[in-house]
Amino acid sequence: MHEVAVVSDLVSSILEELKKYNVKSVPEVTLVIGKLTNLGHEQIEFAYGVITRDSVLEGSSLVIEEEPVCVNCAECGYDGPAGLIDLGYGEEHSVPLLSCPECKGPVTVVSGRSCFVKCLDIVEED
Repeated sequence: MHEVAVVSDLVSSILEELKKYNVKSVPEVTLVIGKLTNLGHEQIEFAYGVITRDSVLEGSSLVIEEEPVCVNCAECGYDGPAGLIDLGYGEEHSVPLLSCPECKGPVTVVSGRSCFVKCLDIVEED
């Protein structure tokens, strides 16, 4: 479960950043997680709840925004969402195709690999 290690690093980075401010509470933390990271949202949420205990982040709402997989094809100029292989379990379990949806040529992945803190909603002490 690599989600625990990822969340641990993110929480450590957040707490380090919060030292710069006189923080009373953190109502909400927003993460951007790319589809290609294979990080499970439920596992991230669980790990976040455990790792943030006894910190200023305890009880904060965790919002996860999923970054779709987008590709660029140098051969035909396609620039957009990657095609998907439907495994029959719903779109959340589909697998992105890393070839051009138009010409089937090689592509460059332009999004879908991110994992970062997008926003911290903080309340500062008076």
